[in-house]
Amino acid sequence: METETRRRLSGVTLGAMLLAAALALWLLLQPQLISGLPMTLRLPLIGLGVWALGAAFMAAMGLEARRYWLRRMTMPPWSLVALGAFTLVLLMRAAMV
Repeated sequence: METETRRRLSGVTLGAMLLAAALALWLLLQPQLISGLPMTLRLPLIGLGVWALGAAFMAAMGLEARRYWLRRMTMPPWSLVALGAFTLVLLMRAAMV
């Protein structure tokens, strides 16, 4: 059953990894999207970005966390929600700057 789930989500995993790579490259080219925020907003956004991008790359490499709660947070649907939220925040921030 686990193998079937992984095969079914392979397109989603590839899309999430490509989106995460694009976001990481975008942040390398325009770091002011995050660095221009006050520290009280910057730290949660950095945490969300680490979670979203890290989970996307973990899933693409086939890695899984050992602890149940951590595995649940790094596998779909929660990792995709985090990636979507991080993407929306960056898009809104780019529209403001």
